[in-house]
Amino acid sequence: MKSKSMRGSKEMVEIKVDRDKCTGCGTCADTCPVAVFEIKDEKSVPVKPEECIVCRACEVQCPEGAIQVIE
Repeated sequence: MKSKSMRGSKEMVEIKVDRDKCTGCGTCADTCPVAVFEIKDEKSVPVKPEECIVCRACEVQCPEGAIQVIE
């Protein structure tokens, strides 16, 4: 699953979650300072990608390496 964040009129950030790797542990949701993620159906979902501040905490902290933040 991927979601794109819009900043002004430009696309800035794409958040990809590899559903095959994601275990639904919730680390991304717990780590994200702006609540981009929710756990739905035991998988991480970027429900508010437009809020992403590109701190990459989710990407770094994910124990499965299932998240990519692409600028």
